[in-house]
Amino acid sequence: MSYLTYEHLRVIWWLLLGVLLIGFAVTDGFDLGTGILLPFVAKTDGERRVVLNTVGPVWEGNQVWLILGGGAIFAAWPLVYAVAFSGFYLAMLLVLCALILRPAGFKYRSKLEAPRWRETWDWLLFVGGLVPALIFGVAVGNALLGAPFTFDDSLRMTYHGTLFGLLTPFALLCGLVSVAMLTMHGGAWLAVKTEGRIAARARTATLYAALVLIVLFALAGLWVSHLDGYQIVGTLAHDAASNPLGKTVTRKAGQWLANYRAQPWTILAPLLGFGGAALAILASRAHLAIGAFLASSLSVVGVVATAGLSLFPFLLPSSTDPSASLTVWDASSSQTTLLIMLIATLIFVPIILAYTSFIYAVLRGKVTEKKVEADHFSY
Repeated sequence: MSYLTYEHLRVIWWLLLGVLLIGFAVTDGFDLGTGILLPFVAKTDGERRVVLNTVGPVWEGNQVWLILGGGAIFAAWPLVYAVAFSGFYLAMLLVLCALILRPAGFKYRSKLEAPRWRETWDWLLFVGGLVPALIFGVAVGNALLGAPFTFDDSLRMTYHGTLFGLLTPFALLCGLVSVAMLTMHGGAWLAVKTEGRIAARARTATLYAALVLIVLFALAGLWVSHLDGYQIVGTLAHDAASNPLGKTVTRKAGQWLANYRAQPWTILAPLLGFGGAALAILASRAHLAIGAFLASSLSVVGVVATAGLSLFPFLLPSSTDPSASLTVWDASSSQTTLLIMLIATLIFVPIILAYTSFIYAVLRGKVTEKKVEADHFSY
């Protein structure tokens, strides 16, 4: 693989990071959406156990994509990892606490038959789905706005923001886009895996969440068109050693749309976001559960890809010192590190995909109350 230059490896790892984040959004996304919908699509205890058992056997495997994404940032983009995991520490701790509620809820909800005990865990599982979905979207919003960090001459980072400083109107709008997107995806999943009244409510939830997603995604796009984006001034060497202080960056209104003007094919990403949501609505109205889920998955891919393509080549801009912004060209690990990691990825990701496909094949079919009651290992 000696023909892979440093520039090629950086672009490949940018693409791989996008694939990992999309994989997380598509797979673990319907887990989070299912948690959000749990108190609303399932009214009785039996119905709620059915909902839990649609994701209980697979959520841990789906979370592998989040771990892979975090690992890829740590190894391939260490400066991004340092800034994000230090500056956004409290936000990430909040996400972690919410995610911890999920395994606890799955394991302990049905240990006691007391209605108050089970209802409490149902709402905690709702929180465990809502909070990560919201914060992940807020994080994307702050990436587009820029994070308040600087580097000194020795590349020591200083973060100048606070937890509440992340909750700007635009960032919260992006958070709501994420919540609507994953709620749609969770509803589409439940329509595939359940039947009867649960499936009917899930179809309705998918339809309305997709409508909300279309409206909010359009509002976010309109806002971005007037938002100050970041632009590298001059030529930045794509194969030089990483040093984020070796460039000049300016801010310009509407700059995040530059990639769509320069590369017209990139418009396919937002079109996929809108089109997938619209198809999910049509499929839900026609009771085509699998079609709605596939359309929802395409919408998730489109929305996440839109954010990544808008930012390129930036990974995390700096609102305090734009020239310290982290880009694909100056925030990566060494060429040798990227090459070794690529080889490992080409070996192990297909194994993960094969195993995941096998699990879903084994667990195919509807989840019913009768099956849940007959299975002593159900949630």
